[in-house]
Amino acid sequence: MGKSSRRTRLAACAVAAGAMLSGLAATAGAAAAPASAPPSAARAADDPVPGNEGMPDDGFDDEPESEQDDFAGTGTGTGTGTGAPTGTSIAPAPAAPVPGRAADFKLAKGTDISGLVTKLDAALPKHGLTELMEQANRPAGWEGACGTAGIYGSDLAVNHRICWKSDDATSSEWVPQAITGVSDAQEDEDWGTSNAEPIAVAGYDAENPGRSDYAAGRDNCVQASASDACNEKGIRVSFFNQATQMYRHVLLVWPYMNSKDHISFDALHAREGKCTSGVTSSCAAQNGIHAGGMVWYGNYLYVADTANGMRVFDLRKIMDLNPDNNADVNDPTPDGLVSDVVDKKRVGRQSNVWYGYGYRYVMPQVATLKFTTAKNGGTTSGNQCYATGRPKASYISLDRTGTDHLVLGEYCNTNNGGTSPGRVATYPMTALTAAVEGATGTAATADLAYGLPTGATFNGEALWHKIQGVTRYEGKWYFHRSNGYDNGRLLQATPGTVDGTSQLVGNAKTLESAFGPEDLYLAHGRGDGFPPQLWSLSEHAPSKCGACKREVYSYNVSEVISDFG
Repeated sequence: MGKSSRRTRLAACAVAAGAMLSGLAATAGAAAAPASAPPSAARAADDPVPGNEGMPDDGFDDEPESEQDDFAGTGTGTGTGTGAPTGTSIAPAPAAPVPGRAADFKLAKGTDISGLVTKLDAALPKHGLTELMEQANRPAGWEGACGTAGIYGSDLAVNHRICWKSDDATSSEWVPQAITGVSDAQEDEDWGTSNAEPIAVAGYDAENPGRSDYAAGRDNCVQASASDACNEKGIRVSFFNQATQMYRHVLLVWPYMNSKDHISFDALHAREGKCTSGVTSSCAAQNGIHAGGMVWYGNYLYVADTANGMRVFDLRKIMDLNPDNNADVNDPTPDGLVSDVVDKKRVGRQSNVWYGYGYRYVMPQVATLKFTTAKNGGTTSGNQCYATGRPKASYISLDRTGTDHLVLGEYCNTNNGGTSPGRVATYPMTALTAAVEGATGTAATADLAYGLPTGATFNGEALWHKIQGVTRYEGKWYFHRSNGYDNGRLLQATPGTVDGTSQLVGNAKTLESAFGPEDLYLAHGRGDGFPPQLWSLSEHAPSKCGACKREVYSYNVSEVISDFG
């Protein structure tokens, strides 16, 4: 059925949708929102409203992310793939590592939203991850099918390569950042009855042309002339099925009660719209999070929220807005409404129809873990970091080589100020799980913290900053250091004692890595019998530089260890 005829048929049934609020099941395609949203002065009962009355404290610190920008303080990048940008202005590296203060990294559970999650759970159908993997709909390229390997460095042999479908490989809206997988999720690396061995990649919404400003009554994102990239969609997670070499996107959302006391959900962003001038591409409305790191542990997905701590999601709560797998017919939902996966400009419950910006699957946030330490008087908006006070949650990973720990660290660019090149800390996973499942205020305390090594240089600037990912394996620490639109570096450090102080001591050797290196994920192989793999991914689309390319890739851990000597 064509899109226009579908809308005509559904509009004719709009009256029926209102009668469904008693909880009776709707017939497929019984209702849909009109093609254009009503004017701001006459919004329907479930449309977004100024101020989003009824929303809980979502924990967002309302500051620009600007994460993670290698070019902060250095002028404009050349985009040629030939090295550091011109106009570089280098700040001196700190003379000694900053102190490791575990207390600065304390996390506490934010507002309890479990009741909201329960309401949303009752309103929408669910789909498990195993079933979602079977519904993966986007083909990935593997190994040699990914073509040229020009983004990779000369020091490390790439073992596995995964490349994106063409629109994801070139998208200016969605930028991949974080990676995790089933090896993090559970020791035996076997999720359910599937042999999919999922790998999960998070990407953030980087481009929102013509953003809406609800506070000023401008709702241009739903107008026919607006791009469907207009709205700030926050974060999506792409789950790869290694058995079928297919993947599927899931939109991350958080639940709230709208002004009419109906359960709804919204994308992960700090605010709806507070522009003080006209809506432009530089409008500050709808600041999203960066999702620079992600860990899947048990049923929970931990996503780094740079300014605040971590967002937590539950894989048992994946909502399915298109159970019949037919986008041309709106599906009934358990609450007596219907869901629409064709309209890419709306999200949540609007005019008694559920939307997910066109995505079939949405996964709601179930908890927030927020740093309790106050900021130390500085701003992190330009990638600055400070030696004490509240850290930034720029990247995270899991260490399973002993007692399970989450590793968290900061991206810092000392070219743009600040007093620290970055800090890292570890948390027992038992403490984090207890915080997620406990009452508001339940705390998880870091049991170890270090400042990054200092003193070494690279390309005329500090080596130990611009860190995009970290993992710890068998006592040694591994870091991914980015380098603008050029090959990054893999770094290694070992805990040691210098002048009576415990600190990380950097290996003098560095290994050339890929263009745009990001988060790290270690697949230990103890469950599937394969050699341990160190996974990462590249973020830059080909439009960023002549040699740029997006891929997900792995190195044999044994080779990494051997190459560092």
